[in-house]
Amino acid sequence: MTDQARLAVLIDAENVPGQYADAAFAEMATYGALSVKRAYGNWALPTLSPWVDHLSPQAIQPVQQFGWVKRKNASDSALIIDAMDLLYAGHLDGFCLLSSDSDFTRLATRLRESGMTVYGLGERKTVESFVKACDRFVYLEVLPQPTASATSDVPPGLTGVDVPKDAARVPDLLVALTPAIVAAQGDTGWSRTSDVGQHLRRTHADFDPRNYGYRNMREAVNATEGLDVEEIVDPSGAVHVWVRVRKGGPDPVS
Repeated sequence: MTDQARLAVLIDAENVPGQYADAAFAEMATYGALSVKRAYGNWALPTLSPWVDHLSPQAIQPVQQFGWVKRKNASDSALIIDAMDLLYAGHLDGFCLLSSDSDFTRLATRLRESGMTVYGLGERKTVESFVKACDRFVYLEVLPQPTASATSDVPPGLTGVDVPKDAARVPDLLVALTPAIVAAQGDTGWSRTSDVGQHLRRTHADFDPRNYGYRNMREAVNATEGLDVEEIVDPSGAVHVWVRVRKGGPDPVS
């Protein structure tokens, strides 16, 4: 995606806490132009009041859905119908779906089948099926929060980001990186970190250095034992980071 990519932001406001609004929009703005911004829910519910404060500043269109029948989520249905209408209108390049609800797994899959790029943003409780149905999935907990403060037990490289709350879901970073480094390596045996990151995002929609406490791949590889890292500065001043698995590291197919 580029800055010119036109994206639709569809928010399951009854599922995603409003406290993540500013951080989520800052993240999505890096994916492209947010051409459509809609939030779905029963706005009569007091639980949605945190979102109300963000509607005007973020130019979000609230879509009202009354809960006429108990245990039936009308907001989910409205979001899915609008997504398909926007898809068939043919003016977009991708979608950002803000929800932790597995009900949107099929929607994400259907949008990708039609050539759309799908970004998912949700909490760590999001089920794996929805995560894998997206091209990329970002956990809201790792995004910088306006009220976040640094603590003494924050991992190296973690600035303004919460420490991952479910360590059991975060595999050893070296084990996660090794297959991608091997897949991206050239004849010299070295891999560019940009290529490693692209490979990981293709194979693991939720891979993100921030899940491990690092702001980017450069910080992650420099802090990971078992890797050799070289940084080369080109004539323009740009830094290119190359990485390889140190001899005696984990099995590339593990």
